[in-house]
Amino acid sequence: MKLIVIDMQKALLVDELYNVDNVIANVKKLIETARECGIEVIYVQHDAGEGSGFSVGDEGFAIAEAVAPKPGEKVFVKTINSCFGNKDFAAYLEASKEEDLMIAGLQTNFCIDATVKSAFERGYYVAVPEGAHSTFDNPYMTGETTCAYYFHEVWPGLFADCVSMDDALEMLKHPDRE
Repeated sequence: MKLIVIDMQKALLVDELYNVDNVIANVKKLIETARECGIEVIYVQHDAGEGSGFSVGDEGFAIAEAVAPKPGEKVFVKTINSCFGNKDFAAYLEASKEEDLMIAGLQTNFCIDATVKSAFERGYYVAVPEGAHSTFDNPYMTGETTCAYYFHEVWPGLFADCVSMDDALEMLKHPDRE
């Protein structure tokens, strides 16, 4: 199993993000457990382009300190929603021969959803921990409703196993699926 941490960047981790403090705490717990268990943690950052305030070199582009990578951990940059849009990321996963991915981070209805579906289409087993992804309110749904909709309606049984944090932590401790 590999833990993929997506877009946990300073520009997104603001008070308006649904459940921001719990998401940070949960992602941090996943990262710590993965490291303790020898599970590789891979980070992906979104680059929205020059002048966006959310691009390489911008303060908001940086990964938040609470969940920051350690030296030697892989960090990839993407410019589209799916992490698989970065060909180096896709090739790295393919070369690793790992078939199981746990996906956490931001935003539920954009980069998390696109990556979950792209991973599924490529034959990966995908697990998404509850409370380890989030998004903002939009004109149609609150962030809370959006997270619940994807976690309970869109992904399970089709694209991913949607699991509790306790189950996710156990999966990292015992990564061999039956």
